[in-house]
Parts: sequence; structure tokens; C-alpha cells
Amino acid sequence: MLYRETGQFKSNYAEDMAIFPIRQDGIALGVLLAVAFIGVPLLATLHVWPFGTDYLLWAILLPFLILALAAIGTNILVGYCGQISLGSGAFMAIGAYSAYKLATGVHIPLAWLGIAITIPPLPVLASILLGGLAAAGFGIAFGIPSLRIKGLYLAVATLAAQFFFDWVFLRVPWFTNYAPSGSVNAPELNFFGVIVQTPIQRYLLCLTFVTVIAIMAKNLVRGNLGRQWMAIRDMDIAAELIGIRPLYAKLTAFAASSFIVGVAGALWAFVYLGSWEPLAFSIDRSLDLLFMVIIGGLGSIMGSFVGAAFVLIVPVMLNLIPAELGVPLSTQTITHLQFIIFGSLICYLLIKEPRGFARLISIGKEKLRLWPFPY
Repeated sequence: MLYRETGQFKSNYAEDMAIFPIRQDGIALGVLLAVAFIGVPLLATLHVWPFGTDYLLWAILLPFLILALAAIGTNILVGYCGQISLGSGAFMAIGAYSAYKLATGVHIPLAWLGIAITIPPLPVLASILLGGLAAAGFGIAFGIPSLRIKGLYLAVATLAAQFFFDWVFLRVPWFTNYAPSGSVNAPELNFFGVIVQTPIQRYLLCLTFVTVIAIMAKNLVRGNLGRQWMAIRDMDIAAELIGIRPLYAKLTAFAASSFIVGVAGALWAFVYLGSWEPLAFSIDRSLDLLFMVIIGGLGSIMGSFVGAAFVLIVPVMLNLIPAELGVPLSTQTITHLQFIIFGSLICYLLIKEPRGFARLISIGKEKLRLWPFPY
């Protein structure tokens, strides 16, 4: 009864196309954001979490927010535009290393010209955003093959980008400022004179990035550009016949997706890891993001959060629950169980509900709007 929109009349087109056409959805999001921005930090300061505040923030909330942001970027390309990508981890790495170079200063020697290009260190916020732009530029470059190939062949092309950048960041010492070990340390998180150090501060920083970019992405996919992406996804030939340019639609999808994934990569390196090496953005990261999109729901911003939560929480539960029951499992066993659960769930969803958990949630909301009447 609480989810009825009785009396909520739409008097113009703008109201009908609002981001939340049902008032209860807007209220629910407002409550959720209030809990995230106010409730979680407040409870963290009171130390009332059963497994410890630091564990909750470092092991669950921080990676959940950043991976959800990366899943949104992947979903724009795979779910909304229908371009299969296995290179999301590479674009996370581009964002991370580009932000690192910009935050620590860029020195490009041009020996054949007898000069060198030097860029002084930039603020961390500018470095993170410019790292996303760098990822967007490479995303456009590797999106060009999508104009000629699609499906499995495009997935192989993006997989080539993954392997190529894995090799570049591992073998070219310039990206790591010639560190002997190949591992780099993130610069100090200084945002307008405020040093972000504690887990709560890092959590609020990531939450702000995720909230702003998620709202932007939601409005983007609802607009003209988003409709072009979905038309290309559903039938590219018909979309071209009605005046949609495949070149523009596909490359903008690659650019928007790579920008968001690049920002997520910079946050993953700077805020969560602090110190990292190229293996932090391997093919496993790309597969995890693809699993999040498939499980959560293709073509759904909400599904990106649901998929990220599921993929992240399942390993945590496999570690905690058996230990609480007195049956500790080895790391190898937990890894095998994780693969079995994810594989089985993906097969089930692809057969029964290809649009993932997000579609199941939508069906539940539709039934609530009619309950208790038959449907």
C-alpha cells in the first residue's frame, strides 16, 4: 500500500520524464543517502559494528563503492550500448597510472630534440579527473574497431587492450617513476587543504564521487545520447536507418564508460590500495566487473550497485560464516566455492532472467503497486 502513486499526477512532459516519476523512489533514495552520509559515519564513531569499524570500512564499504563506480562505467558500454568489453581492468589501470604521473609530476625527455617537457605536480582532484580523461581517450582509440566488428570479436579486441596495458605498465619503468620494485605509492590525499587520512574520510570521499557520477550517469542514459546507445544495442542497422550515427554513438559510449572506469581506477589506487603494482588491474579485475554487470543487471545503474555488493559480499560471507560455525575453510576452498557460486548464478540468470537482479527488484516493485489486487 505504501508504494502506490495514487494522486501523483503528471501535468507536463518534464514531470513524466523525471528521474523519479514515483515520489516514493525519491524519498527512498534520500533516506539511503542520509544513512550513507550521516548514519554510517555516526555509527562508525560509536564503534557499534560487530566486526569492527575499520574492517567494515576497509574491507566492505570502500571496495564496494569503488567497484560499483567501475561497474557503472562497464554497464554503460556493455549494458546500454551492447558493446562487449573485457578490458575494463586496463582502463582502470590507465586512470590510476595517469593520475599518479600527474600528481607526482610528468617529465618527458625528448633526446632527439635536445629538450624535455616537464609538467609540475597537479592537485589530487585534478589528477583523478584527468586520469579519467586519459582513460576516455584510450577508450575511444580502442573503441574504433567496434565500428567494424561486434560480439565475440569485439570482446577479443578489448581483451587485447587488457594484455597490452598489462605489459606496458609492467615493462615501461617511466610509468612507475623508475621504481626498482615496480610498485608505486599514492601521493598524499590533499583536497583543498584537507588531508584525507582516516577510513571515515576516505569513505566519504569515495561516496561523494560515486553519488555525483552515478547521478550524472543516470541522467545521461535517460537523455538523447542514452537512447542512441540503446538503439545501437537493440539493432544497429535499424538505428542507422532512423538517423543515428553508429560512429558517434559507439565512441561516446566508449568515452563515457572509460572515463568513469578510469576515475574508479584512480580511486582504487589512491584511496583504497595506497600502494599498488600492475597486477592490481589484471584480467581478473575485468572479469569481476563483467560479472557484476551480468549479475546485477544489464542496462541498469541500480544493477551495478547490486552486482558489486553481491560479488564483494559473497567472498566475505564465505570467510566469516564457516569460521563462526567452527568450520574454517582454506583460502583455496573459498576461491573454488566462489567460482562455483558465481558461475552457477550467471548461468541461471542468463537462462531465467537475463536482466539480472535489477529486473527482479523491478518486478517486485510492480507487484507492490498492484497488491493486494490480482495481476
